[in-house]
This record gives sequence, C-alpha cells and structure tokens, in this order.
Amino acid sequence: MAASQSNPTNKPDVERPVFNTTSFQKKTRSKLLSIPGTRPSVQNGQLLVSTGVTSLDFLLGGGLAVGTVLLIEEDRYDSYSRMILKYFLAEGVVCRHELYVAAAQDNPTDIIQELPDPILDDVATHKPVEQPRLSSDTQEGLDAMKIAWRYQNLPKVQSTLASSSRFGHYYDVSKTMASEIREAARCHHFYLPEQPVQTSPPHSPMLPSYSWLLKSLEEVIHREGFLVAPAVTSKPRNILRIGLHSLGSALWGDDLCCHENPKSSHALTTFLYGLRALLRSSLAVAVATVPSHLIQNRSIMGRITRLCDSAIALESFKGSERETNPLYKDYHGLLHVRQVPHLNCLVSQLPDHKDLAFKLKRKQFSIERLHLPPDLSETVSRVSRGEPAGGAAAATSGCATSANKDLDF
Repeated sequence: MAASQSNPTNKPDVERPVFNTTSFQKKTRSKLLSIPGTRPSVQNGQLLVSTGVTSLDFLLGGGLAVGTVLLIEEDRYDSYSRMILKYFLAEGVVCRHELYVAAAQDNPTDIIQELPDPILDDVATHKPVEQPRLSSDTQEGLDAMKIAWRYQNLPKVQSTLASSSRFGHYYDVSKTMASEIREAARCHHFYLPEQPVQTSPPHSPMLPSYSWLLKSLEEVIHREGFLVAPAVTSKPRNILRIGLHSLGSALWGDDLCCHENPKSSHALTTFLYGLRALLRSSLAVAVATVPSHLIQNRSIMGRITRLCDSAIALESFKGSERETNPLYKDYHGLLHVRQVPHLNCLVSQLPDHKDLAFKLKRKQFSIERLHLPPDLSETVSRVSRGEPAGGAAAATSGCATSANKDLDF
C-alpha cells in the first residue's frame, strides 16, 4: 500500500539522465567586442574595422580584419590610392582609434590635415532628383526607342556595393576635417627625412629605412599597450591604425622601381613578413600603398601581394584612351581584387562580381559593379533574312555558303 501511494500510477521508477550541456551553446562574447568602431565578422568571428569606404568593406567581407595588412596598388598619379588611405585614417579619427602614419615623400602632418570631413547620413545618401512622370504609353514608347532590342527583357542590375547592416561613416571629400576633431585624435608620425641615419645589421636583407620603421612600430605597440595579451593595466583597449604611404619607392632607398633585377629585391618582402608577424599579436591593422606600375619585376610584385592579407589594384583612366571613351564616362577607373583574406575559414569570401569600377562623385568616393551601357549606335542593325552577313565576302573568297541560311543570335 505504501508503494502504491508513493507511485500512484504503478509504473516502475526509471532514473532519467540529466544533461548539463548541449551541443548548441551560446558563444561567449569576447572582450574585444567592446572596442568602439569594431564588430565581429559573421563568417569567421574575426574582429573587423571599417576602411571608411562602405563599398570596400563589402568587398573585403564586411570590413578590414584586425591584425591584417591591406595592400593598395597605386594608380599612376597616386590620387585615388592616397584618397583611400585618407578615408582609412579619417575613420580612425572618428572612432577615436590611435593612428600611425609613415611616409617618405609627404610629411605625415600634412596627410592628417587633408583628411575628409565626416558628414551626416542624410547628406551622404544622395537621392536622385525626381523628374516629371510621363504617361505609361509615352514612357513605354520612349523605352522601346532608346533600349536596344536585345536588352529590353533583361532585368535592371544593382550596381551599388552595400551590405544590409551599417558599418562605418560617410565623408565629404570636398571639405577637410575640422581641426578640433583632428587634434582630439592621438597620432604617431614616422617621417623618413627627419629620422637619424641608421645602418642595417650585417647580412640583413632589410634596408635601414624599413628596419627603423619596423622598430618604431614595435616600440609604439609595446609602449601603448596594443598587444593582444598585455601586462596588467587599467588602460582601456583600443585599435592602432597604421598607414604606410608608397612603400617600395626610391624615396625609401629601395631600387625596386629602378631596375628589373634590383639589389634589394628582398628588402620590402622581408619588411612585410616582419610587419604581418607583428600585427598578428597586436590590436593593430595596416594599410600600405605600393607603386606597382613602376616595379619592373612582376615576380617580386607577386611575392609582395602574397605577403599581404588583402590586396587591391587601382587602374585610373587619367592619361589613357578610356578617359575620353563615352562608354566609361560614368567611372574614373577600374578596381582589381588581387587577393582576399583567408582567416579562420576553409573558403575565403570572394566577391560575387569581378568587373569593378570606382568613381569620385562630388562629395564621395564609391566602388560599383561595372556595367557598360548598351550599344545604341544607329549603324548597328540586324541583317535582313534575304542577305546573310558576310555573303559577298564569302563569294569573293571562293567559299561555298548557303544564301538561305541565316545566323540567329
């Protein structure tokens, strides 16, 4: 009776297992996520920062990963590559990151003074001016006359590169950043003409300029606490943005741009190897520009590209035939993706479109998918059925062709 009272259903007692853990656990948040101006990547969980250009962030898989190097192959006049470098530094000023600017030609102070001015979202979003709407019949007639017959049924292609989530800020390249905003940021400078003359260690392939630059970077990273595992300190964590302008030029003492078989062929590659090893253990990210169009040995340029995590090349239309070509009137140059990062993943994030172009609007620099307009020339027409294309040329050459066979495109 007591057993029936303790177990009224008269079922045997079965000991149920207790599971304290599950196969699906919530990932704990890292302390790095509290740094302003950063966010984790949805692909590999890597900490990302914005380059300042939203379309470039989209190409790199959401942003520039902390601890990596972005290589920018300069255009011939070093105008657009220098602009992307300014975007990268301006984003660091707005996010209150620390900056490190190194140059051999221009003083880093002058580069900081040329940073673009941040603007509001409503100003950055350029809305097209609404035109007076026509009737449906009139509009269809105009479209039928303007659009070539082969492109009438094709859907409209979205040329803008943008993600669903907002990351980064917008800037006005027609204005410079206010002095009070620039002065609030902490910046470290490395200007090669002002550095003392140094000699490289014996049997070292690195040039004295690169050796001194790498040593200066290492001192700043250790002194300011940018290591991933620093000593016990109460200082809040931050990101160091490193901007290296025109590495490999003759102003750095390098002869890559002077000879096909330079004597210092391993100088820049050795520096990049040491730079990437230094960044892997620190909260720092670097953007370096290289005048690749002046480097005569393409094998050396290939090694330079492989030693960086991400690499893009800018091909400007200035001084070329495409500058006056009406097909490229909406763009200022082409952008080539040389290398994408392979971080914590088996497959890298590849862009879904290889034909890319950039253009500088009145206030904003943007990267878009390249879409040339259809050929609407009046001289282009379809061949009539009674006269096949190339019939006269085939008759004169002695080739036997059928006059009733048409080419159908």
